[in-house]
Amino acid sequence: MFSMVLAACSSKEETSASSTPSTGTASPSATQSAKPVEISIFAQQANDMDLKTNLFTKHLESKFNAKFKFEIIPYDGAKEKRQISLASGDYPEAYMLTAYIDQFSQADLLKFGKQGVLLPLNDLIDQYAPNIKKAMEKDPTLKSFVTAPDGKIYGLGSYTQCFHCSYPNKMWINTSWLKKLNLEMPKTTEDFKKVLQAFKKNDPNGNGKADEVPLSGSIEDFGVRVIPFLMNGFIYNDDRNYLNLVNGKVDTAANKPEWKEGLAYIKSLYDEGLIDPGAFTQNAEAFKKIGENAGGQILGAGAGMHPAIFINIDKGNKNSADYNPVPPLTGPHGSFATHDGGGLIPGAKFVLTNKASKESQIALIKMVDYMYTTEGQTNAASGMEGIDWRKPKDGEVALGKGVTPQIATIPSVDGQPPRNAGWSGMGHFYQPKEYRDSFVQGTDVYDSANYERRLYDATLLYQGHEPKELFPMWAIWIDPALTDEASILQTNIKNYIEQSALQFITGNKDLTKDWDAYVKGLDNLKVGRYLEILQKAYDTAAIKK
Repeated sequence: MFSMVLAACSSKEETSASSTPSTGTASPSATQSAKPVEISIFAQQANDMDLKTNLFTKHLESKFNAKFKFEIIPYDGAKEKRQISLASGDYPEAYMLTAYIDQFSQADLLKFGKQGVLLPLNDLIDQYAPNIKKAMEKDPTLKSFVTAPDGKIYGLGSYTQCFHCSYPNKMWINTSWLKKLNLEMPKTTEDFKKVLQAFKKNDPNGNGKADEVPLSGSIEDFGVRVIPFLMNGFIYNDDRNYLNLVNGKVDTAANKPEWKEGLAYIKSLYDEGLIDPGAFTQNAEAFKKIGENAGGQILGAGAGMHPAIFINIDKGNKNSADYNPVPPLTGPHGSFATHDGGGLIPGAKFVLTNKASKESQIALIKMVDYMYTTEGQTNAASGMEGIDWRKPKDGEVALGKGVTPQIATIPSVDGQPPRNAGWSGMGHFYQPKEYRDSFVQGTDVYDSANYERRLYDATLLYQGHEPKELFPMWAIWIDPALTDEASILQTNIKNYIEQSALQFITGNKDLTKDWDAYVKGLDNLKVGRYLEILQKAYDTAAIKK
């Protein structure tokens, strides 16, 4: 389901331009008499895909007069197989990967780029990729995302601005229980506490048992941790590295008085049995067993980027419509919402190696440039036009408010074989918010076919609640000489903050007696040095130039 809601995206401005070929793309008629350029590519393949016979593969080969020679690996063990490929020295001309399966990290790009194994793409982009060039000029975050500290672009990543993913820490509350108990949607941290108390004490499921779980979550990603949503009424919690940016200076949130005050509030919920203890230990599967309790509804509120993490949303479901978003709570010091790059994973999914011929280099950069157009990106990620998507019909509406619809998906039919018409995640290249907003979407938010609109509308409640300044961890590059040091510091500090927060909440540490020792522990882990490294990376980032 998460893969489903991370579907595609591209700019409205670019959509209108993509109906005609850009000057950087090859025309089949201009090259049909020439011998196809043979290109060797290392690629990852899903079980329901055959890259060699894939319709988008054939489309690219025809459009750019090329012939792919794939080295295909399955998703299982993808990272290890990529590393072996490079270490052997017997690697292909290019790697075309799926970012959420495996890709080159920033450290990989710098290492292999310095060694000359990976080719810089700057000149190729300048000469043959007008759509990529235009996108980087338009969006400084994209430029920073792909540009190494030495100014070179060693690879291109999946630039996916998933709107609902960019505000991951949402809270979904059982509104049928609110209605039954004559309660209003909570607006403040204290309102929320009173609602959870009512869920625990007043038998909202009506079975005569005290079996309600007022609030639960999980320890995995996708916004399921309960602390960030609750902490955001006290101090901004990024749910990743616990960093704040104030007047251009990076700092940690986790040693501030407001953080301590937030922990005290969360501990008060825990002490009253309002937070499921399993929220701090369980995986998503266990979380969903609470949301879909076989004996009847027991969950009052669930943390999550989207509700399908803990309830079924498929046709015929029993509980989906009962869970609706809680807007950011107003606490003593704010009403924040966690905001990040919206699914941006630093690194690169596409690289050229020093084995690539000049003809292959040009053909491949033109192909990727094509995937920076609306038509190319949709054919790549969603499947071919007329098979997996079509032009909108009169009366159909786009996901985004006031946006002209550009793309309508053609649903698959149960029992039919895979269409094998697109590259799915391997084709994700340029998906800014404007692109996703241009997809046709129905208006019934509780119909699973329109799940994206449900998430979009929920996210609008959170939009604008982020701080004015955000530390863009997704768009900075750390000095390669400091990468190892920063990685160790990051891991140790993050683990210490999270373990200590849990100990304070559960009572294994005392907020009055042990707070000073905790702060000193952060200092001993060299949090100051970590912030110094991040400040240097931020000050030199392309996003600021």
